Amino acid sequence: MTFLKHPDCIYIGGEWHPTAEREAVINPADETLLIEAPVGSAAQVDAAIAAARHAFDHGEWPRLPVARRQAALTRFLDALDARREQIVAMIVAEAGSTQMLASFLQYGIPMKHARRTVELASRSPVTPLAPELTPNASGGLTLGSAVVVREPVGVVAAISPYNFPFFLNVGKVVPALAAGCTVVLKPSPYTPMEALILGEAADEAGLPKGVLSIVTGDIEAGKLLTSDPRVDLVHFTGSDKVGEAIQAQGAPTLKRIVMELGGKSALIVRGDADLQAAAMAGLGGFTTHCGQGCALTTRMLVHNSVRAQFVDMMKAMLAHVKIGNPADPSVSFGPLIREVARARTERYVQIAQDEGASLAWGGKRPDGLDKGFFFQPTLFDNVRNDSRLAQEEVFGPIGAVIGFDHDDEAIAMANASDFGLAGAIYSADAGRAYELALRIRTGGVAINGGAGTMLSDAPFGGIKRSGYGREYGEDGLNEFTYQKVISFSAK
Repeated sequence: MTFLKHPDCIYIGGEWHPTAEREAVINPADETLLIEAPVGSAAQVDAAIAAARHAFDHGEWPRLPVARRQAALTRFLDALDARREQIVAMIVAEAGSTQMLASFLQYGIPMKHARRTVELASRSPVTPLAPELTPNASGGLTLGSAVVVREPVGVVAAISPYNFPFFLNVGKVVPALAAGCTVVLKPSPYTPMEALILGEAADEAGLPKGVLSIVTGDIEAGKLLTSDPRVDLVHFTGSDKVGEAIQAQGAPTLKRIVMELGGKSALIVRGDADLQAAAMAGLGGFTTHCGQGCALTTRMLVHNSVRAQFVDMMKAMLAHVKIGNPADPSVSFGPLIREVARARTERYVQIAQDEGASLAWGGKRPDGLDKGFFFQPTLFDNVRNDSRLAQEEVFGPIGAVIGFDHDDEAIAMANASDFGLAGAIYSADAGRAYELALRIRTGGVAINGGAGTMLSDAPFGGIKRSGYGREYGEDGLNEFTYQKVISFSAK
């Protein structure tokens, strides 16, 4: 399948520009070459920033009536939906996603969120404040009030990772544009196609020149985006270590930054839980997209009265996981993105064993898959909560089962983490589960499976080393704005 109309170009200021350098993008399931992708130069990244700055300062986009921006973004999303089959195939080939995950979560959910974001953009940008009476110099009273106005923050540098690239590209670009900002998007070098295709949709939708640019490049290209004074906001998803570097790079220009970083989220299984449902959630918590998800619940805190039964259920489920090339729609577990990710996962298997954890399932490369970066889904029992396996983000398919005896112990262990992104509780007592959820220091908690989907209006994000700021819903849209107070008196 030919994925892109302009496979040798990046998108700068509404135009396609070839690059002097290329980099191979491979399918992680079979290591075949997908594309010799364009790699942007420093001069091209600079040009993209300049185009975004000019479009914001002198173009019509930030000053358009919101209904016209909504119409343009609806055309943009319609153009993506017209490419749905092509994009899903791209996600499977480039990111190594299974077909079900690619269709539902990697494509369907972000498009649902994007449509809702466009709707939310019609909210009033003006909030009136209550009037107040204040004594004045003439001995009378001044009747004064004010309005709070939300305005677009400016030029946004959006930097996305390889695990859910289309999801995160759309989740950054659409709210930024809906708020009236201009955007320079930089994807992971592993998954550039799922960003570049947004340029085709922008062309078809007729977005104004300079409103959206899409550049590729290495770490130095990222540094240009995070340090340039013409960029007003950096919106980043990735590891906490890279988040540290971005925060440092943005500090000299006091740049606004929104970061959604790593996680080591806890799934708490109380003794009264529906174990079948909890075990299914536990399985998904480290096998979804081969464990390459920051919000996955890779720490399973299980009441000791049911822990052995829970582990046995998980092992029975793991026996039915089909590992292979996700080009096969029956495959439920695909590859890691690259060899470096598989090698890291192997190191953590050894670390866990050295720390005394019990290997319950997996722990090696699967037999018969000589091509691709496959690794068995791996389950450890008898894990200590202070161990490296329990505290460090593997970003690979390893689950850790940790026993507890009472609720307070489970909450203490859940909170004994440098991260705070997600979490889950399974219990027959929903009221008690809610009380416990209030005590967990994290950005979100799902009780007994949660809402069944990522709600479009729910803010998503973390605390501690999981980052700050929120995505999606009105809170996510507001991250791309600043507030201005305009006060006046009744004279």
